[in-house]
Order: sequence, then structure tokens, then C-alpha cells
Amino acid sequence: MEEVLPRVELTPQAAELVRRLRAEHGPLMFHQSGGCCDGSAPMCYPDGEFRTGGSDVLLAELAVDGVEEPVTFWMSRSQYEVWSHTRLIVDVVPGRGSGFSLEAPEGVRFLTRSRVVDG
Repeated sequence: MEEVLPRVELTPQAAELVRRLRAEHGPLMFHQSGGCCDGSAPMCYPDGEFRTGGSDVLLAELAVDGVEEPVTFWMSRSQYEVWSHTRLIVDVVPGRGSGFSLEAPEGVRFLTRSRVVDG
């Protein structure tokens, strides 16, 4: 039987940052839009703070060790059409993130890496 790869995953460094942000802000969510600049990066918000709707796709409910609730990962439908053939890997890198994303004061930013998947 073929193993099903997760649609979205977190690197260990991103998972650690999610645990810290969760401890400070409560339940979390990610949203990645199709905008330019920071809009194309995954943004982390308190769960429900970013309003999703029919123009968004729920790609994953990420289980993070030490975090009770899964962290949802949403993407704008138009962006998903471009990324639908990939597995998304959320990483964290040094730098300044968006002022709206919770990691911004940490001096790091979330970044999406991708790997092409079959079918």
C-alpha cells in the first residue's frame, strides 16, 4: 500500500515556533493568499482572526506535538490552483515577516517550500 504524504507539513523549526506562539496566543491558523510580497508567504494568526470563506481552501489540520488543537492551514483558491501539484513544507527563516503574522516580533518569518507530488 502506498503511503499518503501530508499536503502540508511543518519543519521541526517551524513546529517549535508554532508551539511557542500557541503558548502565547492560544489556538492558531495559517493562511496563504495569492498576493504579492508577504501575501504569498504563510501568515500565522490566532485561530479565527483571519476570516476564510468560499474563496479559500482548507489544505490541512496540522498536528503539532504539545499543542492540543490542530493548526489549520488555509490557502486562497486561486493560489491553490497554482500549488495543487505540490506538497507544502512550512519552514521558518531569519528575517522580517509581515506585521500581521504572529512571528513578526520574533525576528523570523514563515516560508513555504514545496515538492512536486504525483497526481
